[in-house]
Order: sequence, then structure tokens, then C-alpha cells
Amino acid sequence: MKQGKKQQVKKYLFSVLLGSATLLQAGCAISEAKASNYAQHPDGQAFIKEMVSEGFAEADVRAVLAKATRQESILEAISRPAEKRLTWGEYRNIFIQPKRIARGVTFWQENAEALARAEQEYGVPAEYIVAIIGVETHYGRIMGNYRVVDALSTLGFDYPKRAKFFRGQLKEYFHMVQEEQIDPLSLKGSYAGAMGFGQFIPSSFRNFAVDFDGDGQRNIWTNKTDAIGSVANYFARHGWQQGGTVISDVQVTEKAEDSWFNGGLKPQLTLADWSARGVQAGTPLASDQLATLMRLEKDGEFQNVLGLHNFYVITRYNHSRLYAMAVHELSQAVKAEYGKSKS
Repeated sequence: MKQGKKQQVKKYLFSVLLGSATLLQAGCAISEAKASNYAQHPDGQAFIKEMVSEGFAEADVRAVLAKATRQESILEAISRPAEKRLTWGEYRNIFIQPKRIARGVTFWQENAEALARAEQEYGVPAEYIVAIIGVETHYGRIMGNYRVVDALSTLGFDYPKRAKFFRGQLKEYFHMVQEEQIDPLSLKGSYAGAMGFGQFIPSSFRNFAVDFDGDGQRNIWTNKTDAIGSVANYFARHGWQQGGTVISDVQVTEKAEDSWFNGGLKPQLTLADWSARGVQAGTPLASDQLATLMRLEKDGEFQNVLGLHNFYVITRYNHSRLYAMAVHELSQAVKAEYGKSKS
């Protein structure tokens, strides 16, 4: 099939999945008390024009935005992210629990073949793939109940602080549902528009989701095999170093300055640089490796840790050192229990 014909088919299917623009807009009028008609929002009008310039039918885009509903709970949730309110100890207690560890072992057992293949093809250890899915959605149990179009529209048009980013994700979403031939009003996810087992935002889906079982679809919502391959591909594409260390314990000189701790997530100094400052890694590692120095609070005490390159890669999934630490610790706990189950 020629490329032009393919595009026509995709646009036709998008319109069919969407349904009648007139009917959708009529539905919006019925629930006007609950909805903000983003098709009439000033920024919504500009968004529609932008999407038309990228080949979408104006009626289709307008119909979707007319059905998108402003969600106050989304605006409340994004204003109080847990990473900014909790200590490491408090954050850790959410994820490093016996139930989540046990369910991680079960998830590994049930998906051992896909996890082993993902590790072989992408170089990402199975335990980290399991841990990401465990932290993100409790292995698929908590994937979000907001319609993705509501989340992205609410944040794209009514959250000025990050409106540009979320309008960009809304654009990616339109492209995604057209490419994957999905009803744009059907998908649900988190308050930030993240979807599926691994909670991919639309741009991540388009760039990193894979059809890992070869059935012709990239399905991260109900297909665990595709979700596993997609998480592994995400890490590989962000530079995961096979066999690389994630964190190291550390000995810190009494002369250490507060400014050395908890700087940017991306490592800037080598272990040799840290050694010159009197900061010694507790794990034998090459001196030219880059590392960032962290100080984490747990139960009123402080833990010093060096985060290495693969730690930084985990933060590309969620830009938080607490998140990356939770993924690392959950991965190690699940790996240990999985090993016991096989012995």
C-alpha cells in the first residue's frame, strides 16, 4: 500500500473510532455543568489550528476537545507531588513492602520468558523491569482512572505552569491514537496522562513502546509482554549500561560541604574527583565513572549514597532520586525473593 493511501486509511479509521463530531458535541452540551469545552478555549482554538496544519480534520480534533472534561482533582494532585513532600524513609515505605515484593516475584514467575528475552535483547536486568512496573502500577493493579484526554487537556489548558509541556503531550496523543487506531476517548491513565503497565506518556509511547510479542500491535495496557519489552527498550534507549552499577555506599570526609549533596541528577564528577575530596566509594569501581553524591533521610537518620550512570538512567523515567532509589531497592528485594523461589 502506498504511503498516501496508508495515511488516508489511518485518517478514515480515526474518524470512525471517534464517531460523529456532531453527536460528540451534543453529548458535551448535556454534561456542560461538569465539562469545560476545550474546543472553545482560546488555547484550544490555537491547538486545533496546529493539529489541522499537521493533517488532522478540524471536526475530529474539535469533537475530542469538546468532550474533554476539566478535572479539578488533577490540578490538585499535580500541585503536591509526593517526591517534594516526603523524606526518603516515608517514600520508601510506600513501595518497599512485603506485598509488593511478593507480587513482584509472582509477576516475574508469570512472565519469566518475556523478561529473560527482554534482558537478552536490551541488556536491562529483569529485576529492574519488574521493579519499574511494580512502582508505577503495582504490576498493573493501579493504572489510573482518568481519561487520558481529560488529563492532558486539563493540564494543557488550565495549568499554566506546565501548559506547554502537556499541550505537547496532547498533540502526541492525537498522533498516537491515530497511528494505533484507538478511540481517543477510550484510554485511561494517571492524572498526568501516563498509560499502561509502565505508565508511558504519549511521547514515550510513540518513541519507545514496542510490539514485543509480534502480534502487530503495541499494547502496553493489557499485554504484559509488550509492556515488558517497552520498559526495557526505554532504558536501553536512554543509555543503560549492561552490567553497570546503579548505586554504591560511600564514606564521606567530615569536611564534606552541604553543597556536595543532592545536586543535579546527572553525574558531573568522576569517582576520582570525589576521591580527591575525601569521598570514597564503598564498592570497587573504575575511577573514571561519573557519580552524583546523595544524602537521604530515613527515620531521622541520614544515608549517604553515590548514584552512578545507571541510577541516572532510572531518573529518566521519573526525574526524582527518591523514585530511582525505590526502583533500585524494590528490584533487589524482588530479585532476592525470586532467587529463593527457584532454589
